[in-house]
Amino acid sequence: MALIYSIRHRLPIHFSQRVNELFPIIDAALASAAERSGAHLACRPGCHQCCIGVFAISPLDAVSLREGLAAAPTDVAGRIRARALESRDRLLAAGFPGDPNTGILFIDPHHEDDFEEFANDEPCPVLDPATGTCDLYASRPVQCRTFGPPVRDDDGHLTVCELCFTHASTDEVARAEMDQDWRPLEDELIAKAESDPANAGPTLIAFALTR
Repeated sequence: MALIYSIRHRLPIHFSQRVNELFPIIDAALASAAERSGAHLACRPGCHQCCIGVFAISPLDAVSLREGLAAAPTDVAGRIRARALESRDRLLAAGFPGDPNTGILFIDPHHEDDFEEFANDEPCPVLDPATGTCDLYASRPVQCRTFGPPVRDDDGHLTVCELCFTHASTDEVARAEMDQDWRPLEDELIAKAESDPANAGPTLIAFALTR
């Protein structure tokens, strides 16, 4: 289901090695959860409900996406950039809840509340509208890598995609929970990615790809 991604440009070697360590761990955890989910997991190519509506990505996600874009075939990269620019313009016009110059979210106290209802119908610029698949799948953000199987949120609740586990029992959901022991490593890598002042906070995919 998941593809392994390798960062190749601009990052220090030690940082690249740690990222190369992180993504296979997440991918393995996803594969295990998907196997335990069985038919309850509706995720498949062309199913892209989760690709509609914006969500915050970490500085690490932003770096990964930019590296993936740099490595993409020229024609694919051109289409992604065009969609990202169009998306960024729409997001700015809608009252982007952050710094419009850097794309960093939540600069002012009211921005988090504003984000709750912000751009919920905006398609991800990496989504190919013709196929309903991700043009940077191997470089996708961690949230995309972990969406679908049951994942425990910050409050300790198991959350799943609304299209999955629709007829599952509580026990079946619990048995398919995705392991998240990799979170401390992700936090470490996010902190390293934030050392770039222009990358020092959460952003949106459209801004990450048009920086």
